[in-house]
Amino acid sequence: MNDLVLRSFSQTPLPLHRAKEFFLARQPILDRNQDLVAYELLFRTGADGPADVTDDVYATASVIAHASELGLENVVGTLPGFVNVDAAVLMSDFIQFLPRDKVVLEVLETVEATDEIVARIDQLSKAGYVFALDDVVAESGSVRRLLPMARIVKIDISGMSESALRALSARFIQSGKKLLAEKVENLGQFHQCLELGFAYFQGYYFAKPFVLTGKKLSPSQMTIVRLMAQITENADSADLERSIKQDAALALPLLRLANAPAAGAAQGVDSIGHALAVLDKRQLHRWLQILLYAEPGKAVHAASPLLTLASTRGRLLELIAAKIRQGDRHAADVAFTVGTMSLMDALFGMPMEKILEQVSVSKDVRDALLVRQGFYGDLLRLAESVEQFREPEPAIAPLLRKLSLSGEDFYALQLAAYKWSNRVTDGAN
Repeated sequence: MNDLVLRSFSQTPLPLHRAKEFFLARQPILDRNQDLVAYELLFRTGADGPADVTDDVYATASVIAHASELGLENVVGTLPGFVNVDAAVLMSDFIQFLPRDKVVLEVLETVEATDEIVARIDQLSKAGYVFALDDVVAESGSVRRLLPMARIVKIDISGMSESALRALSARFIQSGKKLLAEKVENLGQFHQCLELGFAYFQGYYFAKPFVLTGKKLSPSQMTIVRLMAQITENADSADLERSIKQDAALALPLLRLANAPAAGAAQGVDSIGHALAVLDKRQLHRWLQILLYAEPGKAVHAASPLLTLASTRGRLLELIAAKIRQGDRHAADVAFTVGTMSLMDALFGMPMEKILEQVSVSKDVRDALLVRQGFYGDLLRLAESVEQFREPEPAIAPLLRKLSLSGEDFYALQLAAYKWSNRVTDGAN
């Protein structure tokens, strides 16, 4: 922990053990094409009780200290990160530890636009920092004073009438601002905000099943499911290579994955046979689970939010299982499968029960996916609680205690999962 950063915040330094007692989440921000373009980073203190509010300045201080040591790219990869700042953080010196080319500073709605605050934001803006106004629900006096220095306006659409949302969004668009819709929870809300001219969207609507009658798997998805079955049946590499070569759309992302740093190849992989030699069957099975979420035809730079979320969940659950049940490789593999499979209902547009009728899984996996029960169900609930914790989430600390996992260890595993997912996403697109 960088104690100098924490000391620059206050004359009374924050105890280092407190600085480590916080939860981290990254929530995806999508553009109009539903590609992943940024993350909002959320932090809370309170490992021994309900999480505190996200604008806790001590949590922000410890986050900046961690970022200065570990590098923000380990959390957000190549994408920018949105970070909440309140008046105390804005006026502090340690804000300069955040790289101006990697962050968007979200001015919380609780910040009063005093002359001092306006001057400070103007100074930081001229120094190259990008600002967003957070949780805007009306055009208040503070919003009007800060608006000229903000590039992005985040509007909380929950509970807002269509007429109010239309009027408010039109006003900010006329001012030349980019709009970000917060708390988008279903496709209807996404399409409404799309029609109103919003540029960015935040919420887990993309991870919720939208059942389409008669929807079928794409040819590549069918090939992947068939390959997974072949691996389960211990098919040899020649049979696997023949199956892959039948689908050219699958061969390219597989080669990218085999060449990704996370795959551990010592040299360039330039053929399907070579890829199969680099990835043993255990590795190949997990890569295939991830490839299900890759979107064929997407531009190389375009990241699928479902791919990123599924790979992060899978890796995080695997790392937690390996930490708790050391030496039990099977438990880690099952945990990875539960994490990646947990979003297949959204991917395929069908209820999880229907998917499990077609895919043979153990009772432990079934209980985890359908009712969030058992050891793997607890791991999944923990991952989901952290992803969703913009609202106070009382389940996180009790789950950590139940799993005998410290907050500090959990934070380290999160960072490792984010870093791995960033590499996988770069390799899959």
